[in-house]
Amino acid sequence: MGPKKLILLAVVIIALPLWVLSQRIYYSDPGKDDYRQVNFEIIGKVNSNIVVYKNFRSKNDLSIFDNEMKLKDKINLDFLPDKIINVDFIPYPDFFYLVYQYQKRNIVYCNVVKMDGAGQKLIGPVEIDTTQISGSGNNKIYSTIYSEDKQHIVVFKINKRNERNYFFTTLLYDDKMEFKKKSRMSVTMAKKDAVFSDFVVDNDGDFVFTRCSRNGSRDYISQMDLVIKPAQSDTFHVNNIPLDKNFLDEVKIKADNINKTYLISSLYYTQRRGSVEGIYIGVWDKNEGRIRAENYNIFSDELKEDAKSENTSAKTAFNDYFIKQVMPKKDGGFMIVSELFYTSSRGSSWNRYDYLYSPYSMYPYYSPYGGYWSPYGMYGNPWNRWNYGSNTRYYSENIALFSFDPNASMEWSNILHKSQFDDNSSDGLSYMIYNTGSEISFLYNQLERRVRLLTEQSVTPNGTVKRAPTLKNLDRNYEFLPKYGKQVGARQVVLPCIYRNYICFAKIDF
Repeated sequence: MGPKKLILLAVVIIALPLWVLSQRIYYSDPGKDDYRQVNFEIIGKVNSNIVVYKNFRSKNDLSIFDNEMKLKDKINLDFLPDKIINVDFIPYPDFFYLVYQYQKRNIVYCNVVKMDGAGQKLIGPVEIDTTQISGSGNNKIYSTIYSEDKQHIVVFKINKRNERNYFFTTLLYDDKMEFKKKSRMSVTMAKKDAVFSDFVVDNDGDFVFTRCSRNGSRDYISQMDLVIKPAQSDTFHVNNIPLDKNFLDEVKIKADNINKTYLISSLYYTQRRGSVEGIYIGVWDKNEGRIRAENYNIFSDELKEDAKSENTSAKTAFNDYFIKQVMPKKDGGFMIVSELFYTSSRGSSWNRYDYLYSPYSMYPYYSPYGGYWSPYGMYGNPWNRWNYGSNTRYYSENIALFSFDPNASMEWSNILHKSQFDDNSSDGLSYMIYNTGSEISFLYNQLERRVRLLTEQSVTPNGTVKRAPTLKNLDRNYEFLPKYGKQVGARQVVLPCIYRNYICFAKIDF
């Protein structure tokens, strides 16, 4: 062996321990009152601390962890009322906002508190808004969204005056939570079956969503309008987008702040109650005020065959897929991630229409607060992890990936194969995404020898799927809940997990 080969071998041997230790897992110790039923939210990394909110009955706490998930402090949020309706968090590197709402008599209050990474109050509580209601209940009235750069925060509520008239109130704030604009506007529906997309605010502070109509309570979308409220305007600008006799499923909208566009996507059908034929893409140019690119991308037979589950045919392969993420690229293109999800229940069968237009969807659902609606349902929200029906088996299977160019044409597609199921809860199913900059990685549980092990697969920019080796340092006594996880650093994620029926948390350094 020559000197050069010896040197190379020595370098590899020296580097090997560093490679082996390149992925580390730190587990927090479960607290005596961290029961599995606790509500939680991972706020993120604030002032180098990992901050987690927990709620159980009338108790509200912040758990402050160090970089190795050792508990530094547990802060009782005694300023919160005993019974709160909802909380939202807006995290920044050195502080975060806690927006909460609660009811006192016939008034619902929405307040905000600014807190640091040690869980100490910096400002507040400060009252944002109040709403007089009739009756009482637990559904929230106010929703909080913020722009990608977190320079614009919108708190809004929707009052359903009648079957065809929705009255919006929006409150715009900057990153210092200083009030900028309050607007009151109405949206009229052509038909009584209202369907809204998710609501977004872009980096200019513009409030955007789609208004859609169906031909019946259990039919696909046959009409769609893009609705835009500029930051300093008191008027909705409504833009009709013809669907060319096609029918849409669940509409997703994403602001591409780099290229100043709105990305509209949906699975689509060519006939009512037919099978999914492909994916609709519309690219709205903000500067030009029009659809700049639009395409109905048809799924090939080969893609359908690869995407189908074991119990379906290629023709119906995408009938149980749901779009989960829309991820813009710098060049104006974007990637879409969708997942195969369905349930089976004793005495009843899975129905996509019930799922899409139920309280577990992203569409408006009824609130008992005197006609007020919340635009976000309960599915996938840790606060409602225990509202599932009994005797229900949940399935979460393949992930379909699509990449599109700036002209809304599909560049490539691929299927990330997985198979997951659980009874009476979907907590341990689905996945979380973390972005390394050069690749998109997916973390999910895979059943191996009757044990759910955390597994990783990644996707390169050209669509190649790579399966990573089994994660090291996994303790089989911990069951991860990946879909509630959060990326807190360039190569750091925090995931909740179950340990002997208690909730705890794990930080993974990749």
